[in-house]
Amino acid sequence: MSKRGKLEIIYTMLIIIREHDNSIKPTPLLRYTNISSQSFSEYYNELLNKELIREEFDNKKRKYVTLTDKGFEYIEKYKMILGFIEEFEL
Repeated sequence: MSKRGKLEIIYTMLIIIREHDNSIKPTPLLRYTNISSQSFSEYYNELLNKELIREEFDNKKRKYVTLTDKGFEYIEKYKMILGFIEEFEL
């Protein structure tokens, strides 16, 4: 089994958020992503810093993660890359 690359892990995290109606708490996101909590923190912070995701809080101060427009764009571009890889059998 090959290790997942950075771009694939980022893509997975963004897809999970999108599939949960673009709103998920950080802990379930960590569980679904299936990486160590330390790795998750690094990726999570990078996604925040690169403005692919943002944190929002409900009226009870619970934190939710949502995609930004840039996050949705990443998903679309990554799918294009996967299409090229498949098309050229790489």
